[in-house]
Amino acid sequence: MTYAKVELFDEKLQEAALFFKALSHPARLAILNYLANSKVCISGDISNELPLSRTTVNQHLKELKELGLIRGTIDGSKTNYCLNKSRIDEMQFVIDQFLKGLSLPEGFSCKS
Repeated sequence: MTYAKVELFDEKLQEAALFFKALSHPARLAILNYLANSKVCISGDISNELPLSRTTVNQHLKELKELGLIRGTIDGSKTNYCLNKSRIDEMQFVIDQFLKGLSLPEGFSCKS
């Protein structure tokens, strides 16, 4: 059996990988964009906004919620979804730091 062995990598890389994984599907990006553009908590069925089944959208919502990028609170028979600003800010910081570490010096060229 093959194991991911993520524990072999430092915490910063593991955290960055979790955020990149959350952003690795266009449906999750669409959900985050929809919630950001709405500028309010959404009560109702987000699947009406995406070209996917309700079950599929719920799976993506679950992924985003588990990472803490969105919050979902139950209000009667509906769930209110909101972006978790503090977690979004944290994600931005982690990803920015990772990408800064990839920057190359001016004029760098790889000759193959």
